[in-house]
Parts: sequence; C-alpha cells; structure tokens
Amino acid sequence: MFRPLSDRVFASPQIDLAAVAQAAAQGIGLIVNNRPEGESDDQTPGAEIEAAARAAGLDYRAIPVTHAGFSAAQVQAMTAALASTDKPVLAYCRSGTRSTLLWALAEAGRGQSPGALAEAAATAGYDVTPVRAMMDMLAQGK
Repeated sequence: MFRPLSDRVFASPQIDLAAVAQAAAQGIGLIVNNRPEGESDDQTPGAEIEAAARAAGLDYRAIPVTHAGFSAAQVQAMTAALASTDKPVLAYCRSGTRSTLLWALAEAGRGQSPGALAEAAATAGYDVTPVRAMMDMLAQGK
C-alpha cells in the first residue's frame, strides 16, 4: 500500500485508521495529508487521521492539493514538512498521485535531479509528466 518514492518517503492512496497503525509499526514518523476535506464521501476525515497519528506518536501535516494544480506555497510547505524530520514520511491523497507530484516538486526545488525523481516515481507506479516542466524550472533555480 505504501509505495517508496525514496529511501524515506512513501506515497499512498487514501489511508484509514488501520493504515495509521501500520505506518507507525513500519517506523513512519510523519504523515502528510494532501487530500482536501470532503473530496469524496468515502474518505476518512483528516481530523480522524491526525488524531490517530498523534495517538500513535506520529507527526501530521495537512497540505491539501486540489485538481487545480500546485502553488508555490504548497511546494514550500511540502519542502518544510520533509525537512522537519529525519524519520520516514508517508504522504497520501486519493490515489497517491498528487502526493507524488508534490514530493517531486519539493525535491526538485532542493536541487534533486528531475530525471532521477521521475524514475523513482515511475518505479513506484506514478508519472510526474504533468509537473515535469515545473520540476525542471525549480531544479534550475538551485
């Protein structure tokens, strides 16, 4: 369920409370929710995920991303979230795609190779093509 994007960052489709316990058991230290509240009737509310995460000793951040795209503030928030811990991070949304794209943008902004990021995402089953030009631009800024 948790797909590795790097040695310490994982992406996932929507998680539930059992997945929070699984994340804690696997050593995850931070859960990042990239899904807007109320996006669908079947999603576990972020407040419930946050409460379960905190009860399990995990940090939690909400950086909601809609289908409208990504803002600089969202990329900066993801960069800060990833930098806030040395522990593994689990980011989730409906399918894991928005989480993966936001991770790729944050990492490109830190100077990571867009090609290597695209390859890592593809290995996990995700395609960063929708944000590849933005990744290249962010990486060039470093």
